[in-house]
Amino acid sequence: MKVQRLPARKVSSRYFTARRMARRLCSKMKAMQFTTEKLRPSQISPHIVQSEIRAMTVECDRVGGVNLAQGVCDTGVPSPVIEAAIQAIHDGRNIYTRLDGIAPLREAIARKLERYNKILASPDDEILVTSGATGALYAACLALLDPGDEVVLFEPFYGYHVNTLLSLRIKPVPVPLLTHHWEIDFERLHAAITPRTRALILNSPSNPCGKVFTQGELQQIAELVLEHNLFLFTDEIYEYFLFDGTQHLSPASLPGMAGHTITISGLSKTFSMTGWRIGYLAADKRWMGPIAYFHDLTYVCAPSPFQYGAAAGLMELPDSFYQDLSAEYQKKRDMLCAALSHAGFSPSIPQGAYYVLADVSPVPGRTAREKARNLLASTSVAAVAGTAFFSQGRGEELLRFCFAKKDEDLQRACDLLRQSRP
Repeated sequence: MKVQRLPARKVSSRYFTARRMARRLCSKMKAMQFTTEKLRPSQISPHIVQSEIRAMTVECDRVGGVNLAQGVCDTGVPSPVIEAAIQAIHDGRNIYTRLDGIAPLREAIARKLERYNKILASPDDEILVTSGATGALYAACLALLDPGDEVVLFEPFYGYHVNTLLSLRIKPVPVPLLTHHWEIDFERLHAAITPRTRALILNSPSNPCGKVFTQGELQQIAELVLEHNLFLFTDEIYEYFLFDGTQHLSPASLPGMAGHTITISGLSKTFSMTGWRIGYLAADKRWMGPIAYFHDLTYVCAPSPFQYGAAAGLMELPDSFYQDLSAEYQKKRDMLCAALSHAGFSPSIPQGAYYVLADVSPVPGRTAREKARNLLASTSVAAVAGTAFFSQGRGEELLRFCFAKKDEDLQRACDLLRQSRP
């Protein structure tokens, strides 16, 4: 039998065609094999969950209770702020602003920083208007820190600070404050600094415990920052909420700290406009370029007409507005703390901000989350589990209550708490 031989060129062509088909088939099989593995959340997603604050707000809305869980600050917005924002809308100020915000607001912030915070910052290249203080921190971390870096912060902490770091693959290193008067354990703070430490986060006045860091404490923190050549991110959003004559000091005003400090604040709390998302950041111009770019990349800009409203508030409201703000909120603080004490709880009296951490051991429940839900069920008052502000299972006996409420709503909450006493 005679075997027909194909020309070498045809054999070669068929051979390589078959190989290509086999490779494609293998690729398809591998793709099918790993499809479920690719269609999954990111590795960090399971660690970034809805905050307990938001969860309790949803629960409170469901039962029609009084929400002392979320710092929504539902008191009235000052008239000049409202009027200027509305006028800006009518004037067509409804498009993107410059990357760093409108000039009138940046200039007003610069004057405010110099007069109140003793910080000199150029409105042209050292001030950035941001989408809230949270947007400022997020952009600053993107611009200045790398995955795997360590950032030290004090505990109890604000959950958004921790989750911002985690979402960027940066390691938060909590240093617990001593719980009687929330003093710093400087020995423990020094021990927390490692070769991977790049920054500290400082929140003063503090959410959730109302701690206002003293000049002596801030000077020691500054020495540590300078010694190790670190960044210091400061969240000063509650800077005007001060009680019992307590004074606020911005770390960037201390000798040698201007180039190390990223000062973050905003008008959301001060002007009771938390939904407007008007924050700002001040930093040395060496850092401002990349921070501004990342803020633009993530948020583009803060809402344009609201920037005009915020600028009007800073320019037109007198010093008495801020003094009255502190006096008003001190009364609210005292009202809530008295009601908590009457209910059999032990409040930690805050020096600033508008939150109270209280020991609620008498409330049934194995965990703070259970206690928060049981308190809501029995009193219609929503608070936040203390564990939202601590690591390693601390805070199980604590709940956080917010007193940034209209007087009638806060009074109702206080009455409900007083009635709950066993």
